[in-house]
Amino acid sequence: MWVAEGQLPRSSGHPFYSALDSVLSEAGFDRFVEDLCEPHYAKKQGRPSIPPGVYFRMLFVGYFEGLDSQRGIAWRCQDSLSIRDFLGLEPTERSPDHSSMTVIRKRLPFEVFEGVFRFVLRCCEDHGLLEGKTVAVDSTFLEANAAMSSIVRRETGEDWKEYIRRLAEEDGVESPSDEDARRWDRKRGGKKKVSNDDWVSKTDPDSRIMKMKDGRTHLAYKAEHAIDLDTDVVLAASIYYGDHADYESLAVTLDDAQDHLDAVGSERKVEEVVGDKGYHSTDTLLACEKEEIRSYIPERQDRQKRRWTDKPQEAKEAFYRNRRRVRGPRNPALQRKRSEYAERSFAHTCETGRGRRSHLRGLYDVGKRWLGQLAGRNLGVLMREWTGVGTPRSLQAQGGVRRGLRAALAVIAHRLLGELWILIARSQRAFSTGC
Repeated sequence: MWVAEGQLPRSSGHPFYSALDSVLSEAGFDRFVEDLCEPHYAKKQGRPSIPPGVYFRMLFVGYFEGLDSQRGIAWRCQDSLSIRDFLGLEPTERSPDHSSMTVIRKRLPFEVFEGVFRFVLRCCEDHGLLEGKTVAVDSTFLEANAAMSSIVRRETGEDWKEYIRRLAEEDGVESPSDEDARRWDRKRGGKKKVSNDDWVSKTDPDSRIMKMKDGRTHLAYKAEHAIDLDTDVVLAASIYYGDHADYESLAVTLDDAQDHLDAVGSERKVEEVVGDKGYHSTDTLLACEKEEIRSYIPERQDRQKRRWTDKPQEAKEAFYRNRRRVRGPRNPALQRKRSEYAERSFAHTCETGRGRRSHLRGLYDVGKRWLGQLAGRNLGVLMREWTGVGTPRSLQAQGGVRRGLRAALAVIAHRLLGELWILIARSQRAFSTGC
């Protein structure tokens, strides 16, 4: 049975995605990512691949629709006519499959995803959403795609059952079965803890054994954000090993934030950093002082009296200058704002955007996916500032629907009028040439 293309169902377009498409098209997003990804695509003709602009738009859809897997993203893009219109797919064209998304992700290096993240920051800069003077830093854990049952001993390669059986045999139990080993394990004294120094996951060696916020023990990574406290834009999003301490990663995250600001052509410099007590360290405070960054980081309550015999004089001065700023009148307001913006960024990406659990393995691939997630989040901040809504589901919220629809429809009308004006100008030139 043949069906005319004109009889195929078409979508009138989702107001949010239509407005978002206008933002990306105006900034030249598709041409930018095509030029960025061109060196990593084969020159000769082979199996049709996903255009780079379509691939990264699908990642944005995954954030806005709250989809944590590539299968879910591919299904949603195939099912929704409005999303297909946002991707630029024809009615007879099939949306990309999840396996093709995997091939593209493996093909593109980390620098490409970082370039897309910076492109979104440049869009925020063009719309006046970058300040960069005061930066808040916070971190959270992401569940790795590996189970605790996959851990093995680093020195011997034994899994947990083999390890317990060996300990039982050394304690005098002859040829213990699995039940005998479990019974002996319940009775043995001492603290039964697993250390990252002794255990590693054989399916995801980059993950670390960590205690999550809900009390569960799980293999995880650490995600750290540097957030502009004036505009709520994430300036840097980095993935570290789960056991990497906060005070050890602060300097790297601040360097990434400044590098991103410089890359988008911003002349602003990071002048202040606000963090919680987990970031407090004398070496960290001294590093901030050397970069001319004022720190607002409270001290730990259990800290003993400091002895400065093993530290240089400038470290002592940096320590007490930070203490003076923390006890000053400005710090409480900064800490409240840090808590609000930092928790909001993690709520958007981990809970609403379903990024708490990673379906990828390895620090490299998890970092790629996380940058795509945060690029979508910054686009949401830009859309919230421009149209009044930050996600498609926000249009259903009480109170914001009218304002968001009105602004989004105004953007669509402006775009259509521009295209109509171009057509009229072309027809007038053709008419004058014919005369």
